Amino acid sequence: MRLKLVPQHTNWNFFSRPALWLGISALLVLLSVASFAVRGLNYGIDFQGGTTIRTQSAQPVDVAAYRAALDGLGLGDVVISEVFDPSFGPDQNVAMVRIQAQEGQEAVTADVIEQARGALTEVAEDIRFTSVESVGPKVSGELIQTAFIAVALAIAAVLVYIWLRFEWQFALGAVVALAHDVLVTLGIFSLLQIRFDLAIIAALLTIVGYSINDTVVIFDRVRENLIKFKTRDLKDLLNLSINETLSRTFMTSATTLLALIALIVLGGDVIRGFVFAMIWGVLVGTYSTVFVASAILLRLGVKRDWTKPSGDQTGNQFGDVDA
Repeated sequence: MRLKLVPQHTNWNFFSRPALWLGISALLVLLSVASFAVRGLNYGIDFQGGTTIRTQSAQPVDVAAYRAALDGLGLGDVVISEVFDPSFGPDQNVAMVRIQAQEGQEAVTADVIEQARGALTEVAEDIRFTSVESVGPKVSGELIQTAFIAVALAIAAVLVYIWLRFEWQFALGAVVALAHDVLVTLGIFSLLQIRFDLAIIAALLTIVGYSINDTVVIFDRVRENLIKFKTRDLKDLLNLSINETLSRTFMTSATTLLALIALIVLGGDVIRGFVFAMIWGVLVGTYSTVFVASAILLRLGVKRDWTKPSGDQTGNQFGDVDA
């Protein structure tokens, strides 16, 4: 007896109101841009500058106790994580403490470091600061620029890949959906003022890969059905293709979310922002594949008979290239 979360054969109409879904998506993007312009992002230490302190003690690292001890100092954004290494002995308990740069300062001052040392000594008497490294605002600004360039280049690479594999209408729909996913994710981080650091950039790049994988699966089925049903209305053909891949889409998203929910509940504060971005990205990416990428493809139209070369081969000369 097999559990079926999605019926084997579905016939849901995903395009009964395509203009409504595109309008909702456009509204979400506008709200995200407005929130970004008004509130900005709550940049973490990676993008604001700050100091990383490596600690070591014979006592086991208690992240909650370390955080409680430092909270009373009013240091702003503080990130604490335990460092695991098979080479460490039983009396080598290492943690990384990251403190944001204080206002008007290039880095955390020596006085602040001594205050942190005193606070942590109350938790672990033998604690030692084995290294102290600072990142200035200039380097952090360069990281911000490089991070956003990385996301833009990833989306551009996807545009080229989809254009070569399918046609320009497919590529435009996929890239608009990806831009939608990234902007809406940035918008929710801006609205909720969740800490934004390099881990979130990694999550954004992962979201781009996840979303385009989902889109390519549906677009491949669309191309197969364009050859099989040459006279069927494009709207009906897109509905058929999405319904045929719906079980795969749902199961992939559901199993991914199961792992992410476990991480956000049990993973602790250090990775919570990354996992939240991934959960949001899976949900938004699945939505945009159906209601943005496919809806744009419906609006633009597409070559119907893939057995005959079109007069303009631009964008589809590599249409038979395998993924």
